[in-house]
Amino acid sequence: MKKLLLKFIFVLLLLTPMVVAAHFPNQSYIFLRVYETNGIEGRFEINVREINKIFDLNLRDNVTLEEIKPYEAKLKAYILEHASFSSKYGPHKIVLKNLGLFPYAQGKMIQVFFELDNMDQLPELMDVKYDVVYEKDDTHRGFLVTEYSWAAGVINEEKNISLFFTPNDTKQSLDLTDTSKWKGFVAMVKQGMWHIWIGIDHILFLLALILPSVVRRIRGSKEASVSNESFKIQSSTWTPAKNFKDAFLYVIKIITFFTIAHTITLSLASLQIVSLPSRFVESIIALSIGLAAYHNIRPIFKGKDWIIAFVFGLFHGFGFASVLADLGLSNENLGISLFGFNVGVEIGQLLIIAMMFPILFLLRKTKIYKNILLYGSILLIVISLYWAIERIFDINLGVEDQLRKITIKILQAIGLL
Repeated sequence: MKKLLLKFIFVLLLLTPMVVAAHFPNQSYIFLRVYETNGIEGRFEINVREINKIFDLNLRDNVTLEEIKPYEAKLKAYILEHASFSSKYGPHKIVLKNLGLFPYAQGKMIQVFFELDNMDQLPELMDVKYDVVYEKDDTHRGFLVTEYSWAAGVINEEKNISLFFTPNDTKQSLDLTDTSKWKGFVAMVKQGMWHIWIGIDHILFLLALILPSVVRRIRGSKEASVSNESFKIQSSTWTPAKNFKDAFLYVIKIITFFTIAHTITLSLASLQIVSLPSRFVESIIALSIGLAAYHNIRPIFKGKDWIIAFVFGLFHGFGFASVLADLGLSNENLGISLFGFNVGVEIGQLLIIAMMFPILFLLRKTKIYKNILLYGSILLIVISLYWAIERIFDINLGVEDQLRKITIKILQAIGLL
């Protein structure tokens, strides 16, 4: 049993760093404007990095319309193949129009404007199929946003998420008479959960924080009274936590400080009160994993582990804010979106902890745990340095891209995604 648990822990440690780069802009959108007399028009918005995936291109993030023009016909044909609208009145042909560009935090969004045919009478219910990019990247997510619908009381709001598409759910029905803030809130909760799951740097930081949760570091005169299960790593002697409550309270304290910190900066950044360069933030987040892991081997803040959770939690909050910015949600519904996203992040964190913590607790009195704490922390330091080099120097070393798809398939097969 112990060997099985050990294998499971190391599989998680080895697989999670390769899942996906944090905050990768892998979402696309359909924006709809619904008119009672003039039918429906809208636009598709796909990030340039996703366009590169679809057509195996190497367009730069700051692409221009002139650089996109040679691929316009191919892009439009692709959209027509992977998106459709229909209702009780039959298919609604997508009439594609001009292209546009919209700047986002991580690469420009390529816009393809359109209108729907066969709209002599506005349907109450419309079936939408959307499976853009999924054949290249099954972590991609699609959204349909109703930005204008007078009958539903929606006036120029680019934040009403009406439908949420996944590789397993590419066909949905849109009620053109029923858009609500509740739907947007629930969608943002899902986004918060999803982004903590694919934001692997956040997961690894959490892992580094809770690895020592089931043991206690002791020093000085206390060493004479340590139990047989105690062990030494570098200058620290560790002894198993007395009981589940003792270990769990440690987790609660650490995660509470992390949550408070990232909530503060997520709010400040989303409200545009404080702004930091994305490259700087992402580099600090990468380094935070290594520092937290190094603290497990050789303590930096003796007896004050919460300091690492809080200080670096502030930078993780800026990271979450960049995701929220990329979702394009702002203005009067920002409060609801911000709250929903944060709730989703906390739910996602709790699920991660619920998987990791019980296993660590069961192993805390075994020699296996010493190896997990030591070598797991070393592995996290290596991963941290790998990411830091990529982000500081703005390069792609190529290792992660090839392993990511394999890892996702494995996680899907065992029900973790």
